[in-house]
Amino acid sequence: MASWVGIRASATPAQLDAVVRAIRNTPVIDHHAHPLLKPDSLGKYPLLSLTSEAGGDAIHSATSSLPHLRAVRQLSSVLGCALTWEAVVAALESKRFDPTDTASLENWTAQCLSGIETILVDDGLDDEDSAQVYSWHDDYVRSKCKRIVRIEKVAADIIKMLGGMCNVSSSHAQRKETLNDFYDEFIREFDRVIKEAIEDPEVVGFKSVVAYRTGLDVKPQVNEEAARAAFGELMANFALMDFEKLQEESLNDLVVHRTATLIRDFSPKERRKKPIQFHTGLGDNDLTMSKASPSHLQEFIRAYPTVPIVLLHAGYPFTREMGYMASVYENVYADIGEVFPCVSQDGQERLLREILELCPWSKILWSTDGHWFPETYLLATMQMREVFETVICEYVRKGHIGWRAAVELVQDLLFKNANKLYQLELDFSELDGDTAVLPGTYITDLELLQNFLKDQPIPDFVRICWNDFTASQRMRMVPFRKFMSLLNDGKPTDIGITKAVFGLIQNDRLMPSVPATGEYRLHPDFSSLKPGPIEGHISMHGEFREQSGARVPLCPRSLLHQAVDFGVESGLTFLLGFEIEFLLVERVDSPSPLVRQSSVSSATSKPPARYTTLATDGHAWSVSRYFADPRVSTLLRDMVSVLASMGIYVEQLHAESATGQFELILPPYPPVQAVDTLLHTRDVMSALATAAGFKITLHPKPFAHACGTAAHMHMSISSANGSDPKTYTPFYAGILKHLRAITAFTYSNPSSYERAQDGTWAGGRWVTWGTQNRETALRKIEGSHWELKTMDGLANPYFAVAAVLFAGIHGFLDNEPMVWGDCEMDPSKLTAMDRKELGVSQMLPSSVEEALTALNDDQDMVEFLGSELVDRYTAIKEFELSFLEGLGGDEERREWLMERY
Repeated sequence: MASWVGIRASATPAQLDAVVRAIRNTPVIDHHAHPLLKPDSLGKYPLLSLTSEAGGDAIHSATSSLPHLRAVRQLSSVLGCALTWEAVVAALESKRFDPTDTASLENWTAQCLSGIETILVDDGLDDEDSAQVYSWHDDYVRSKCKRIVRIEKVAADIIKMLGGMCNVSSSHAQRKETLNDFYDEFIREFDRVIKEAIEDPEVVGFKSVVAYRTGLDVKPQVNEEAARAAFGELMANFALMDFEKLQEESLNDLVVHRTATLIRDFSPKERRKKPIQFHTGLGDNDLTMSKASPSHLQEFIRAYPTVPIVLLHAGYPFTREMGYMASVYENVYADIGEVFPCVSQDGQERLLREILELCPWSKILWSTDGHWFPETYLLATMQMREVFETVICEYVRKGHIGWRAAVELVQDLLFKNANKLYQLELDFSELDGDTAVLPGTYITDLELLQNFLKDQPIPDFVRICWNDFTASQRMRMVPFRKFMSLLNDGKPTDIGITKAVFGLIQNDRLMPSVPATGEYRLHPDFSSLKPGPIEGHISMHGEFREQSGARVPLCPRSLLHQAVDFGVESGLTFLLGFEIEFLLVERVDSPSPLVRQSSVSSATSKPPARYTTLATDGHAWSVSRYFADPRVSTLLRDMVSVLASMGIYVEQLHAESATGQFELILPPYPPVQAVDTLLHTRDVMSALATAAGFKITLHPKPFAHACGTAAHMHMSISSANGSDPKTYTPFYAGILKHLRAITAFTYSNPSSYERAQDGTWAGGRWVTWGTQNRETALRKIEGSHWELKTMDGLANPYFAVAAVLFAGIHGFLDNEPMVWGDCEMDPSKLTAMDRKELGVSQMLPSSVEEALTALNDDQDMVEFLGSELVDRYTAIKEFELSFLEGLGGDEERREWLMERY
């Protein structure tokens, strides 16, 4: 029985849509960011700094971080380039330095800053000559930008000026008096600059980076004597120093306290006081992280209760401390910038939840912390809207917050809180609908379904499908009205499935070692929605999760996702296309189902024949005469047209060699989509054949003396440099290295080995490859486009493809040598010397048992796939073999398999 779990939500789909619209269309007041670089300075800083605070040699490790990989996916989507860092860099450089399009960089900058109302620019970064002035950014936002004055920069500039004037080569008394005078002048000049900034309408706030200098543990009071002495020593030795930054604790404390005092005492009475922003949490490696927690500022905050204080960068990883501070002190505000895009998506979602645990949203602001490159603004904005949709919509669905309050929360965080705090007096108006929705924006399940149904009649049922360890296609079916009510009520659409699902064979016999207890959750993947396979149904594929939401190591589709993700991390993406070979047979009269079931399950009685081949006059490979049969030609035509109506466009269809055998070729897709499409297409074809009075079977060897039925897989590397032999050669060498183990998944049934013969274009029995050689397991077609021939329709394609990809990706990473030469003939006809020269030394397994042994002996493959999965797969295959051996002979086994495949 299915069990549905959910909490009553307080929002309808229309109300949730209003929340999503607010997240996407609320303009951002970016209250903390930095200038962009001038075009001739763009090459000064590494692009890897988009998602990392690392510098020097450490930054190169950023390519193996989750934030970097996410940025690659999002930027490649926006730029329309391959899914690799190299391709992203090349695309960005073309926008920066395209001599044929001088407006390219301007247009790209405008796109990156889309959705931002205004920027409050901290222009006190180092290398200011390389950066644009704050007002330059006005052309790219809706309202004019304002300044944030960095107080340590003010202090450093005054010190440099005074240091150049200081001459202390006099007597001790005169020297002391001179240094005191310089200290007093420093105070007067600092006060003057800060007071002018307080009165300057272009300045809306101040910024302190004391966290970088001496830490946030600012003393409650200024030690005037220590500050004066430290300043005197600084002036006395200034000529011998290469002064850039103020690093003395008492002077840094002085600068922070002096600024707060001036804001408190000299702000115009008719206006709110301008805030001080404090860098907190993560930053460059000259930061002492233990002193970067905002909790260190508690005594300072208490000393200036009327001075607004903004804690920047989510205090990461001290987010809860920051939220607490903002919740208990009226003058404290919490910023959740910079973590977008410098923290992973899971981390960002957790962080948003943490800040909302305790902190009133009227005290929370958001910023990009954009700097140097326009892409920092783009990634921050994209990721923020995506994470906001995930977390806030979840709160609305669960009834934790009403939809109107959620809209208010979004508008406050992104616009209204900053507008009030910084006294910007901007009018709030939503962005145009298309402005804020950028590629990569999160789309809800309900939106995916609504978009899907725009061109579809309302269905009767929703199917959620999975493919089990025996490659049996299974599904749960939910009436559409019930399914929509779950979505509309904000309830989960996952389904409870017994954990025994991965211990069953084709006739539902359960492995003795697998208990019939426990439950997984089958989560539908709405991005895999397709009409069919029969009228009134829509289908999607699901993945299994634990009750906690964690991935299930035994889930076949999840395993393939892991292989694909591993490829992306390694700089590889793929396109796969399947050939569906199938046999059309006709059913013959047979006893009732109960009699037939009894006979099939008996080890001594022989069941009557259930299927017969089609009548034919000389059926052969690619002949045209078979299509003269109107029943067959109509069925094949319907297959192509129905699949086309589902967005699946068949590339070829022709007769194969065995009587009633045909091949339908699917277009290439990314791996998970390719397997989803393969399974859905088979369901569609089977349904149409049944309606026409036929049956389709994928049995690998239905006739002893005719060609078998395969499921050949075409592969190509679609990422940058995929066509380079240095990329694809070690990839395919990795597959050949592990091919004996992979065969446990691609040839998963005893009947598979009946097909695996030499001289029948089945890929042969040897571990090797050859250019356009159909007698080799791997056929090279052109460049990185190769064909795996040793796979049939009884394989679970998620497992098979995952095993192939893992082996190939590791081959690429290890630069696996191609020790096999290009085999130009049937390897079974090679002499011993020929085989030695070509490196052909291993044969493929000759049975399921041998293949399972090869899999378990290949410790690398066990590690790639996970020992838990390999152990379960081996056990269930052995259980399946035991059952098949108990049937009443080859003919009964053939009939039994044809009923199911």
